[in-house]
Amino acid sequence: MDVGRLRLLTADVNRRGLAEGEAAGPCLYSLVMESAGKIVTGTEDADLKARLDAELTAFNRAATGASDEQELSVKVTDTEGELIGGLTGWTWGGCAGINMLWVHADHRRDGWGRQLIAAAEEEARRRGCTRIVVSSMTFQAPEFYRGLGYLETGRTQGLPAGAADVHFHKPL
Repeated sequence: MDVGRLRLLTADVNRRGLAEGEAAGPCLYSLVMESAGKIVTGTEDADLKARLDAELTAFNRAATGASDEQELSVKVTDTEGELIGGLTGWTWGGCAGINMLWVHADHRRDGWGRQLIAAAEEEARRRGCTRIVVSSMTFQAPEFYRGLGYLETGRTQGLPAGAADVHFHKPL
């Protein structure tokens, strides 16, 4: 809905006796929402993800001046090319973030997690990052990150039922 049409609706509501700034009630809101667009929910939407990424990247660049965002990935494979473990994340504006870290159950406790983190931290330093962040659910690996020098900066309780999302930071 264009601003002119919204002003007409507001003027109409005001003629009916509502004071300036007083809530117009659901009828005005409903009219505006019906003509503004349609909300669609769903599952994965690659086109939406790409568009939001582009829009937010442009906004963030304009707001911060930082334009060095890059994806980050580290993986380890066995001699036959099978994935043992991997890490995905990002770097941007002097900070790195870990999105996911996974090591195959058969190879946990073999030191691969530490090596994946060390490689990611080294690459982040090479890209000019001075800090790194990660979150881990309480049933995942918060003690692992603490053991690597990550400091807890906060928790979001109840994600999921009874667990918590633990947020970490580490200077590089």
